[in-house]
Amino acid sequence: MLRVEKLKVGDLPPLTFEVAASECLSVEGPSGSGKTRLLRAIADLDDAEGYVFLDGVERRELAAPEWRRRVRYFAAEPGWWAATARDHFPSDVDPARLDRLLDALGLGAGLLDQPIGQLSTGERLRMALVRGLIDEPRVLLLDEPTGALDAQSRALVDELIRFQLLAGRIVLLVSHNAAEIDRLAHQRLQLKALAPRPAVPEQPLRDGSAAR
Repeated sequence: MLRVEKLKVGDLPPLTFEVAASECLSVEGPSGSGKTRLLRAIADLDDAEGYVFLDGVERRELAAPEWRRRVRYFAAEPGWWAATARDHFPSDVDPARLDRLLDALGLGAGLLDQPIGQLSTGERLRMALVRGLIDEPRVLLLDEPTGALDAQSRALVDELIRFQLLAGRIVLLVSHNAAEIDRLAHQRLQLKALAPRPAVPEQPLRDGSAAR
């Protein structure tokens, strides 16, 4: 169970909700409503007041790397810091698991050793999913996982997400694809657009000039 209590993200009101094992919660709202900031706060990548529990353990009770191993954020534009995809996997990676994940997403093993810059956008996005799933995190925070993929690749990713849910994992999904949300989500969290702050009028000083 992932439980969020009074989590304060940006200008959003404090948020409280729960997501059980094998459930997918879609986080919805217009651009700028705080969807990505919410996922990053849950992953403890950005500071935020409030509490986040996973199976009864609050995020501050664990070292940050251990929390992020269990509760993993998948960015819409994943970063790469080494020459090839293989360089991003631990040396003791289970080769059978790696092969299964690559196959599930339609990726050939040969792509592991190609320079990252030679992979297509879709290949990099799917490879980032493999990278993030290889050590089996409990919670997947997916930020537009299929936004830049073609229909065939989107179907593969959707099927992989379903498999992760069947395996008992917890998924929070940000997606602009309404059909994808309908297929995967068990519950929904709607974030409202933040109202623009009214301009503060300049206050005149006693001599009639305006305060700066």
